[in-house]
Formats: sequence, structure tokens, C-alpha cells
Amino acid sequence: METFPKTLVATIEDAGKRLDQFLVSQISGTSRARVQQLIGETKVLVNDRTAKTSLRLRGGEVIAILGDVKSPPLRAMAEEIPLDIVYEDDDLAVVNKAAGMMVHAGAGATEDERNRGTLVNALLHRFGQLSGVGGELRPGIVHRLDKATSGLIVVAKNDEAHRKLAAQFARRVVKKTYIALVHGWMKQDRGTISSAISRDRVRRTRMTTKSSGGREAITHYTVQERIDSNYGKFTLLEVRIDTGRTHQIRVHLASLRHPVVGDTLYGAPREISAKNGAGISLPRNFLHAAALQLQHPRSGEAMSFAGPLPQELQGFLERVR
Repeated sequence: METFPKTLVATIEDAGKRLDQFLVSQISGTSRARVQQLIGETKVLVNDRTAKTSLRLRGGEVIAILGDVKSPPLRAMAEEIPLDIVYEDDDLAVVNKAAGMMVHAGAGATEDERNRGTLVNALLHRFGQLSGVGGELRPGIVHRLDKATSGLIVVAKNDEAHRKLAAQFARRVVKKTYIALVHGWMKQDRGTISSAISRDRVRRTRMTTKSSGGREAITHYTVQERIDSNYGKFTLLEVRIDTGRTHQIRVHLASLRHPVVGDTLYGAPREISAKNGAGISLPRNFLHAAALQLQHPRSGEAMSFAGPLPQELQGFLERVR
């Protein structure tokens, strides 16, 4: 049994490791989520100073752990929230997620936040039991959608289904198709963007294609319609992704100077002015996960699902047309 306070010294072999990864490897029976919470609560000091979870060790640091890491595990709580269930069986469910709903709370979330409004909270209330492969904060979650993105997401009800679905994502067997409206006219009718993606070193809430050492990301797009309206020029796109990086479609399209409508984080205007001076705005991203193809984790059967464009996006599209 661990006793605290506890002092650890990073060796030269630990150089390059993140602080949270180092602590998980050094403290028996703890999870990364618990370590991240301890760091967030300033119960971990590096050379007598507070530090971030992402701190890269150089070797030689003295790390003091001031509190017990064996508190009850963090877990998401059930909450009664309406869900649009497209399909379900004993192994999986396909849900049409609304824009504005987070898929799951982060490790640093408070107990209150874990009881409020996430897809996981709603899923636990609806299904009771989900797979545990993703941990206590992410039961059933095999892949994610951004908070401001709507559309189809597959959920695993048991561990075997979760592992098999995750393997399909890793092998790029799962096909995900999105509908996006972007500012300006795309020059080519179709194309592939393969710029690597990494976190922006200055604005940590953003991702970027401009830094070296990013992760591979592949996005294919096909023009569905070019719109020349009173509010300017827009292109309606069908987008397929081979990889699932954070903000991938948004950052890739913004890198071509065609940000997704409503995506102010990546350069879209908050309000779109018309030629007559009137303005319209979209309080979410015009990005919708419209179709999903996968193999059933138990039978291997090919399955296809589709989710219609939400009313607020359909209405906005008709207005700019």
C-alpha cells in the first residue's frame, strides 16, 4: 500500500516522458485520469513547483506526491436526457448526437459537470450497462464527435464489441461521411487533404497543420453545390475521413482558407453580412456526421446508417441559397 507524501526522482531514462505518464508507471493501481486530477488539484510538485500534466521530463526532477491516489475512481453518472437512437441491439447502439452536447466529460471535470448533459450521462440512463474499455469517464465510447458537431456516433454495449469496433477504426474499415458548408468556393470539385495535425502551441484549444511532428490525418472532399448568395459565396461539401484526429475536418478545411460556417475557432465570422446590410449567424458549426458504415462486431455483417441534416442546418442552407 502506498503511503503519502511520496517522493520520486526522474532518471535520464525518463527524459521525454509526460509527467502524467511517468506517474502512472511509478504508482501501482492508479489510472491516468486519477493522476491528472491530482495534478490539477496541485497535489503533485516538480522541483517544489506546480506543473501541468503535459510537462515533459528531462531527468533529475524531484517529484513530490502530496495526496492519496487511491480515492474512489472517477465515474460518469446517469442522467435522463432525450436521445435519438438510430439503431440498437445487444452489442451496439448508433445515436444521432445533437450539436452542443459533449460526448463525455474530461478527467478534470467536477462531480457536478459529470452529471450534466453529456452523451455518456444520457447513455448510462438509457442503457444502464456499457463497455468499460474506455474507462469510467468514457463508458461505451469508441470514437468522438466535437461538441458543436451533430450526427452519428456508434456506442459499444460490452467490452468485446468495443474492442472489435476499435480495431475496425484502427484498420480504417469504418467509413464516416460528413456534410459541411464552408465559406468561399472550393476551386477543385474533389480533393484530398493529408496535412499532419498537432496541437497549436500558442492557443491550446486549437489544432494546427503548421507545426512539425503532427499526427497523420487524411480528409477527402467532394463538392455538392457552389452557392452564390446575397450573403456571399459558399460551398456545400461531402467529406470522408480516413483518420479521426481532433478537429480534423475543421482544421483541414480552414487550412485551405475555407473555414466551416459557424466555426469561429478556425476563422469563420461570427456574423455573415448580406449585401443589403442585414446579417445572419449560425450558433454552431455547419458540420454533420451524416453516414456511418461498419461491420457488426459479432456477426461481421456490413451495416450502413444515415442521419438527416438537422433542421437548423437545413433552414440555414435554404436561407443562404
